[in-house]
Amino acid sequence: MRFRWITRDIAMAAHTQSLSDHGGSPGVRDEGLHESALARPKNLAAYGKPTIYELAAALAYGLAKNHPFIDGNKRTAFLCAYAFLGLNGAELDADEAEAAAIMVDLAAGKVTEEEFAWWLQALSAPVGLCWFRTPTKTARSVGIRSG
Repeated sequence: MRFRWITRDIAMAAHTQSLSDHGGSPGVRDEGLHESALARPKNLAAYGKPTIYELAAALAYGLAKNHPFIDGNKRTAFLCAYAFLGLNGAELDADEAEAAAIMVDLAAGKVTEEEFAWWLQALSAPVGLCWFRTPTKTARSVGIRSG
């Protein structure tokens, strides 16, 4: 399967949107960690047959754990996973509070990458089969605060 990847430009747009919606300081703290996080799903795909949910989880995990941005790492990680799923044919319909909580837990190591992939899959459906779901503003409005 050919995947559509999250580029640096898409990740930066997600970061900018997150800061616009929820505040924080802009900027990349470490470019190498940013590139490493974006490369994680590509590396996973090169050496196996992962699902789009495993790839989205690898991307989010890398961004949340690498902490490449000055602020908004967990929010940006979620937005990038959400965008990756959408680019690859799945629609995520997650409760905002649950999304915020799982991202905090993912970054803290309380939720594994594999568990996050399962969560993404459980709350997603193929685009075009989502007529039965109530649309949410999850991606734009998730406000993740730690502590």
